[in-house]
Amino acid sequence: MNDLIKPIAEAVAMSVEAVGITVIGLVSFYVLGLFVVRAVRGRDLSAAYGEVRQVLGRGILLGLEFLVAADIIHTVAVELSFETVGVLAIIVLIRTFLSFTLELELTGRWPWQKGGYRAESTES
Repeated sequence: MNDLIKPIAEAVAMSVEAVGITVIGLVSFYVLGLFVVRAVRGRDLSAAYGEVRQVLGRGILLGLEFLVAADIIHTVAVELSFETVGVLAIIVLIRTFLSFTLELELTGRWPWQKGGYRAESTES
């Protein structure tokens, strides 16, 4: 049965990882275009910078979630050993730290504090 599950788990992990990478890449190109459009329209660049930073930060957070999921799938279903679980724990800790600090940077709050995202101007 392990011979059947292992290739499927590898394919799923690679697919989820590809989604995470794609999300981060697409959001990066999107915000670059967004900033250029805002700059060409003569909008205040500091306001455009803030908007671009918010969108990019949220995109990175979403991509990180997919990458963590892919790491978990790969480690648990494909290479389950004490060494790989230890490496997974370190990777998850680093990515969780990045997620928390990005969340704090974007919202001004820790993820466990009440309240939503800060109201930022997103006018076109």
